[in-house]
Amino acid sequence: MITLSYIVAIFFWFSVGAIIYTYFIYPALIAMMPSRSTNNTKEDYTPSVTLLIAAYNEKDTIEEKIKNSLQLDYPKGKLQILIITDGSEDGTNLLVQAYQKDGIELMHQPERKGKMAAINRAMPFATGEIIIFSDANNFYKPNTIKHLVAPFSDSNVGASSGSKTIQKGDGELGNSEGLYWKYESFIKRHESRVSSCTSVAGEILAIRKNLYTTPPNNIINDDFFSAMHVLRKGYRLVYAETAQSVERISPSSKDEIVRRRRINAGRYQAISMSFQLLPKKPILIWQIFSHKYLRPLVPFFMIFAFISNLIALIPYPRPDSWFYLTNPLSILFFGLQVIFYLLAILGAKIERRAGDSKLRLLFYLPTFLVNSNYAALQGFFQFIKGGQGHLWQKVERR
Repeated sequence: MITLSYIVAIFFWFSVGAIIYTYFIYPALIAMMPSRSTNNTKEDYTPSVTLLIAAYNEKDTIEEKIKNSLQLDYPKGKLQILIITDGSEDGTNLLVQAYQKDGIELMHQPERKGKMAAINRAMPFATGEIIIFSDANNFYKPNTIKHLVAPFSDSNVGASSGSKTIQKGDGELGNSEGLYWKYESFIKRHESRVSSCTSVAGEILAIRKNLYTTPPNNIINDDFFSAMHVLRKGYRLVYAETAQSVERISPSSKDEIVRRRRINAGRYQAISMSFQLLPKKPILIWQIFSHKYLRPLVPFFMIFAFISNLIALIPYPRPDSWFYLTNPLSILFFGLQVIFYLLAILGAKIERRAGDSKLRLLFYLPTFLVNSNYAALQGFFQFIKGGQGHLWQKVERR
């Protein structure tokens, strides 16, 4: 017989188990698995490359991005730098024009149709065997392109993604975001070692041009769409950890929530398109489910865990067993949840403080986790309402 106490216990333990699996068990499992991929990388491999940069109203950063791109350590005759500025109204295209004498190529049209429409319009003019997608507000280390394209010396590799790092000095928000990307880097490194990486950073993503699948203009996370189609075609996606991209964090946690809300709306869109995106290999399906699909569901697990624990505090007849959250277990778990959310509130008050205090970072981490999952919840409702269009809501960076 299914009783209230049984339903409450199932909801609680399933929710807690799902959170622990997503954040801890899956990373541990993938790290312990034996390597199944061969490494045929040749570090001196230098195919022709197109660095494709989509820039919308980026007058504050575009010149720095151009100078950074011109200083990259890669054979000049094999590197095409192509910038698309469709719809820019702040003179971004005029700033780019000043560098055409240095070999920078510009594509501009006054009408703004969105990032994907701009990229799809530019693809026929990309001359490189390898297309590297980048943004105007991230900057590459001098040897980034060499490290990013080296895996393509193996004919089984169809795409590679570099590592995203956060510039130091942006307070606790920057420190927490940096710590998050180190955590992501750990997972992607082992995924790539076991089979293929299943997560990419869209600002440092390289794909063989002949394997590129044009995403529909309404796709939100175009980088994930493109990467999944490489996997569906039977090629590997490699994590090139030594290829590094550096960028700054959003000015505040509120701005970061706006950015993550859109990304999470894209994750729900990807889940709804699973039959079109998922590769046919069981191990890759498991990796994608564990790494990409469960993450946006964590806020629901957090809510279920809190509510079921709250109900368990109410005295009602139930078997005397830890499974049914009898006291003092229900009080202990509820107290831990309350402390976690209180730390999140406290951490919000120290967000803007400068410095690298590990104690302050420890206090801010709950804030970062709560904000990230709040953004995921917002992304879900935005996806359900269909309010997330294909035009980006530009979020400023520090």
